[in-house]
Amino acid sequence: MYQAGDVILGGLFEVHFLTVFPELSFRTEPKPPYCEQFDMASFQQAQTMVFAIDEINKNPDLLPNITLGYQLYDNCVMLGMAFRAALSLVSGTEVYFSNLNCTGPPPVIGIVGDSNSTPSIAISSVLGLFRVPIVSYFATCSCLSNRKKYPSFFRTIPSDAFQVRAMIKILKHFGWTWVGLVYSDDDYGNHAAQSFLQDVQVFGGCVAFSEILPLDNNRKYIQHTVGLIQASTARVVVVFSTSTYLLPLMDEVVLQNVTDRQWIASEAWATSPVFHTQRLLPFLGGTLGIAIRRGEIQGLHEFLLHLRPNNDQRNNMVRIFWENMFKCRFNIGGRGEKMCSGQEDLSNTYTAYTDVSELRASYNVYKTVYSLAHALHDLMQCVEGRGPFSGNSCADITNLQPWQLVHYLQNVNFTTGFGDLVSFDENGDALAIYDVMNWQPSSDGSIVVRTVGVVDEGAATGKVLTLDEEALYWNFETKKPPQSVCSESCSPGTRRARRKGLPVCCFDCLPCADGEISNTTDANECTICPDDFWSNPDKDRCVPKEEEFLSYEDPLGISLTTASLLGTCLCALVMIIFALHRNTPIVRANNSELSFLLLFSLKLCFLCVLLFIGRPQLWTCQLRHAVFGISFVLCISSILVKTMVVIAVFKSSRPEGRGAMKWFGTAQQRSTVMVLTALQVAICIVWLSNASPTPHKNSQYVSSKIVYECAISSVAGFAVLLGYIGFLAAVSFLLAFLARNLPDHFNEAKFITFSMLIFCAVWIAFVPAYVSSPGKYAVAVEIFAILASSFGLLVAIFAPKCYIILLHPEKNTKKNIMGRETQNK
Repeated sequence: MYQAGDVILGGLFEVHFLTVFPELSFRTEPKPPYCEQFDMASFQQAQTMVFAIDEINKNPDLLPNITLGYQLYDNCVMLGMAFRAALSLVSGTEVYFSNLNCTGPPPVIGIVGDSNSTPSIAISSVLGLFRVPIVSYFATCSCLSNRKKYPSFFRTIPSDAFQVRAMIKILKHFGWTWVGLVYSDDDYGNHAAQSFLQDVQVFGGCVAFSEILPLDNNRKYIQHTVGLIQASTARVVVVFSTSTYLLPLMDEVVLQNVTDRQWIASEAWATSPVFHTQRLLPFLGGTLGIAIRRGEIQGLHEFLLHLRPNNDQRNNMVRIFWENMFKCRFNIGGRGEKMCSGQEDLSNTYTAYTDVSELRASYNVYKTVYSLAHALHDLMQCVEGRGPFSGNSCADITNLQPWQLVHYLQNVNFTTGFGDLVSFDENGDALAIYDVMNWQPSSDGSIVVRTVGVVDEGAATGKVLTLDEEALYWNFETKKPPQSVCSESCSPGTRRARRKGLPVCCFDCLPCADGEISNTTDANECTICPDDFWSNPDKDRCVPKEEEFLSYEDPLGISLTTASLLGTCLCALVMIIFALHRNTPIVRANNSELSFLLLFSLKLCFLCVLLFIGRPQLWTCQLRHAVFGISFVLCISSILVKTMVVIAVFKSSRPEGRGAMKWFGTAQQRSTVMVLTALQVAICIVWLSNASPTPHKNSQYVSSKIVYECAISSVAGFAVLLGYIGFLAAVSFLLAFLARNLPDHFNEAKFITFSMLIFCAVWIAFVPAYVSSPGKYAVAVEIFAILASSFGLLVAIFAPKCYIILLHPEKNTKKNIMGRETQNK
């Protein structure tokens, strides 16, 4: 809405509840956002500013020879829209400028608004840098009292700091020391809640719960909050929120049938008509609230009824109001729509727009406009040479700067026609005075809000709270104030934690830590469970800790046992095959005695896995690593000797090496294997004698479990055992690798090379996996390494031979085996 004048005042109002942003196609220029859900009460506030300016322009004693104009914008309850509107007000919307010298007054000399705290913070943070005066009629966040951050912000509504103190006065009056707190997740709610939590402790009260209202109306979280209100013994619930964020909570209160609660309403919703329904009376009847001071404005009602729309696009807000009021359209775009004539009679309507019986926010708007007008009037009364600016100069009305008006606004002091004094303290805050409201049933079964008292911090009598208790309505069976003192008891599984510096009854019920219990109600301390016990889920009883080890009933244990037995059976099968074909060339050529010894050692490797499964006991802990170490050394030493035999046989087939085998015959082969294995036996004896592995209960992995494991006791002993195996494996691999180029038909070295490559790869990967695996999984990793390396050796060395023996017996001849060597001769 717009009206020209010598000096323009800007205004920001919540005429709509919702901002809609058109979809972006990225093919055309984006359309501007538009607003929905018209708010009649907020439009009345905007019209009150228009009325006040019109009244001032008609007053010969205030701003004579100066005509005030206005430019008002709708912020649609959206920070982005409000900020955009504020910048448009201070910078102007003209595309072309006729005055290239940039002289004369700015587009607006001051701004009325915003009504919300969050947009006011954002706008004041920027416009405050240029000292543009901003006077809000409804932003209450105590943070806005910071003069360093918001040097040009003023308000005609008291700060939340005063509101909180007023609500504390009511709680103290009725002796309500045990209360719940609910607040919106915005600047208004967060700062008010912070002040309340601090001040409620000063008078000896306690907060039973403190819950946040989500801005996205998350249904699950709202259900949780209402459930908490229902379960708590606190009968009084204090709410700091606007009606927009509180509506979903009240809907859930009805669904969960939460009655017998005394609600304490902040000024943002204490008089909101959206809650004054028959449906909410059983739940919200008796609500006490803090409301900003009600006032009366003579002539406003008649002014509101004489409003008429016009075709000026700068006043399209009036046309939008008209269409919403009379359900018609100025531009008909579809069938069945009613045409607006612009002559419809507002006197036949009764809405929040025409209701002037409870002027609170509108009365604040009225005082805001007059405070700017009185500041401007005082500025014009300045006498040159005695002014407040540099050189005792005065402001030039033809080239007025906003920062000059801030000086006079700080010193404003006048009385309204209703008799209220308007002035600002050093922080730009108004005098703190509130009406105490009580929600009572009306004749039609809905809710009517009545004034039952006053909270005035500047009262001349010194009595801050004045309350007419006979006029109060209580929505309880007793028809009396509820009892809400801090007497909540703690259930078993929790302990009482008294809040420092507060009465004895003020405490938190803190859950016992894991492993602790409390068997009685109101226990002051939790008891630690014994070493082998843990607390149950309710933390009221100690139960034996869960035991964990790799058992034969465990799916993992069953799988590994099956693999172990499978490997053992395969070794036995290969031994049978070799025994039945022991006189064939392929068995004889590969040293049948070493082959049987190797198969026997592999069978021991597979069977030693069984010692790792089951609850660890002393004998299994001692045997598992010893049997594992000896079995693998027997296996690797057999492979090492087998490799040496292959090389010796090949050399003896050459003319220059015919005597090689007589130095490495069967006796020497057998002795080498026994000596190498005996060294590992000696290592095991020394290790077991000095630091034998023992069963160990470990609770470090998970405190609620006992992990049974074998403690190695001596890391050095275990390292020597593994190191010796690794050394033999490395020597075997090196010899086999060097002999890889022997003739194919005669060469077993390539199979040994491949088997040792698998063996080394498995055990190199074993070390980091074993170290990083907790509990029974470390045992499973070790078993997996044993099985993987054993299967690798079995398959790589014996599978090719069994393939020829069983599937291609025609190749199992001396001629075929020595064929390539014969050809070379």
